[in-house]
Amino acid sequence: MTDQSKPQGTLALILSRPRTILTLMIVAFVAGVYTYITIPKEADPDIDVPVFVVSVALPGISPQDAQRLLVKPLETRLRGLDGLKKVLATASEGSASIVVEFNIEVDLAEAGADVREKVDQARSELPSEAEEPFVQEINLSLAPTIVVALSGDVPERSLYNAARRMEDAIEAIPSVLQAKLVGAREELLEVILDPVRLESYKIDQADLVRRITNNNRLIAAGAIDDGAGRFSVKVPGLFETAQDVTTLPVKTSEL
Repeated sequence: MTDQSKPQGTLALILSRPRTILTLMIVAFVAGVYTYITIPKEADPDIDVPVFVVSVALPGISPQDAQRLLVKPLETRLRGLDGLKKVLATASEGSASIVVEFNIEVDLAEAGADVREKVDQARSELPSEAEEPFVQEINLSLAPTIVVALSGDVPERSLYNAARRMEDAIEAIPSVLQAKLVGAREELLEVILDPVRLESYKIDQADLVRRITNNNRLIAAGAIDDGAGRFSVKVPGLFETAQDVTTLPVKTSEL
C-alpha cells in the first residue's frame, strides 16, 4: 500500500500546484527555443566519411581481363578489412578502380593505413606490367555546395565572359569560401604555314617552330636586393595576342 501511494501522492502534489508546473513548462519551452535559435549551426557540416579509391592502370588490358587480373586480387584483400561498409569495383579498358567505404565510426587515418597495407599485400598478385596502385582519399566536404550552369544561344566567348563575371560576383559574397569556373576551353592560336613562302625566304619549318618557342617564355634576369627584401626579376616574353606571333621577327638579312 505504501509503494502505490507514492505515485498518487506525487500526482496529487503536481495537480495541487498547477501555476507552478505551468510556469516551469513555459520556462523550459522558452529556454529550448532560445537555445535552438542561438546555437551555432552549419549548413554543410564537415563530416569525415572514410572513403578511399584504389586505382591501378595496365595499358592495353581489356575490361574482362582487368576484372580478373586487377580487380579480383585487390578486392579479395580489401574485403577483409574491419569496419568495411561497401566495396564497389569498376573494370575498364586499360585500368581498374575500387571504391572502399567504411562505417562512419571508423577512424579515418587508421582506415587509410589499413587500405594501403592491403594494397601493398596484393601488389605481388598483380601483373608485373601493371603500374603502381594509387590510393586516394575522398573528402566529401570539398564537393561543391551549389553548382551553377550557364548555357545559351550565344558565342562561346560571350558565355565565357559572363561566367567570369558571375564567378567574381559569387566570390564577393561574404559567406562564400571559393567559386571555381570549370568547363572553359583554353584558347589556341592556329598558324597555317605556306611551304612555298617558307622556301622563298629560305626558312626551315623546324627552325621557325624553335624560334617561336624560344620567344614564348619568361626570362630570369637575376634579383634586386634593396635592403628591405630580395625580389626576383623576370623579363616577360610570353605571347598574349595573335599580333605578338605575327609580328615576331623570324629572319633578318643585310641589305
